[in-house]
Amino acid sequence: MAYFDAASAAPLHPIARQALLASFDEGWADPARLYREGRRARVLLDAAREAAAEAVGCRPDELIFTSSGTRAVHTGIAGALAGRRRVGRHLIVSAVEHSSVLHSAELLEAAGGSVTQVAVDRTGLVDPAAYGDALREDTALACLQSANHEVGSEQPVAAVAEVCREAGVPLLVDAAQSLGWGPVEGDWSLLAASAHKWGGPSGVGLLVVRKGVRFAAQGPVDERESGRAPGFENIPAIVAAAASLRAVRAEAAEEAVRLRELTDRIRARVPRLVPDVEVVGHPVRRLPGVVTFSCLYVDGEALLHELDREDFSVSSGSSCTSSTLTPSHVLRAMGVLSEGNVRVSLPPGVTEEDVERFLAVLPGAVAAVREKLGAPVATEVAREEDVLVVDSLGKRCPIPVIELAKVIGDVPVGSLVRVLSDDEAARLDIPAWCEMRNQEYVGEEPADRGTAYTVRRTS
Repeated sequence: MAYFDAASAAPLHPIARQALLASFDEGWADPARLYREGRRARVLLDAAREAAAEAVGCRPDELIFTSSGTRAVHTGIAGALAGRRRVGRHLIVSAVEHSSVLHSAELLEAAGGSVTQVAVDRTGLVDPAAYGDALREDTALACLQSANHEVGSEQPVAAVAEVCREAGVPLLVDAAQSLGWGPVEGDWSLLAASAHKWGGPSGVGLLVVRKGVRFAAQGPVDERESGRAPGFENIPAIVAAAASLRAVRAEAAEEAVRLRELTDRIRARVPRLVPDVEVVGHPVRRLPGVVTFSCLYVDGEALLHELDREDFSVSSGSSCTSSTLTPSHVLRAMGVLSEGNVRVSLPPGVTEEDVERFLAVLPGAVAAVREKLGAPVATEVAREEDVLVVDSLGKRCPIPVIELAKVIGDVPVGSLVRVLSDDEAARLDIPAWCEMRNQEYVGEEPADRGTAYTVRRTS
């Protein structure tokens, strides 16, 4: 089985496994106690904190361990907002942040605060100037991921941090995806990360709060982890997390070169091997092992099942693979195709043979899904004042786009096709299809049921 979903969770690093097993014998006691077993546990905890702080580039007393990366984000945002509550209750986030950041933003809005979402371009990057434009007198905090979890695009953190620093606003960086590859550059104020993203055990996150940053921990007071992360520390897991972070950092430079070559190979060859594919994310500013592409006329969940049968584990941001039937907020914010989306995130140590085998089976997997969907003739088609109307109400991705593609040739160049759809994904996928196929997307308007999307045939 080829595991190509390291961006979700990287396989446990051998060093992490060794450290975990070894520390079970020494790190089980309460590190707050003064007897021998407690002192041994404290030594392990302190050493892990120093190792993690060195990797991050901060002081050990600025770093705490949490029960997850999500908990680190929630704790960091809540504490920073509370610490600067006299300034105001305005939060800035990018439109492609991890759900843990966006959920924190929703909570702030529900409590009467305000949130500004900074848009991204088609490659998934923010413009640092847009963060400057979003800053207000009542801005308490800004958040920006170091690299995107779905498409791998690396954000200009240093430039955004400089904009925020000049305004006196702290910047929290979600470094979950990138910390294993290197420290986050720039004058950021808070940083969160998660051990299972770099090959450490799950259930360990870290939060850094720079000295001088106003911070007020929320919830019941606990004496552990500087009063910012309640509960007994999982010392064996923390030790394993720190040991694996140091280990992957030692391997990062060489492994990054190798993974970039493999992902460049996938980015270049997939569009040649499979027709009607859009490779998304920034072509250069991206994580070494992540490549994402979307296939027209493909059900994302069906494609993942086809690849799973071929022994490949990948993930997807397609609406077809979610219970909400809405496309990924990341793909939606980028304005790229969402249907048939595949994210390949290669783990360290992946072989060239596995990548070549993936490229060999992908065309057949896509073709099989397209064949199962058939070449559907649009149903309930009617002409309405020289406009071809396609009724796709009640049909989920990718059927509305397939039906559009099947009838576009039935109208003269310059004429219109109107697609009726109540699938949220159509709002993203029909414009993306027009751009890929050199057709003109005229726009959308409310219909009696759902939305009407109008396309003009140009070729």
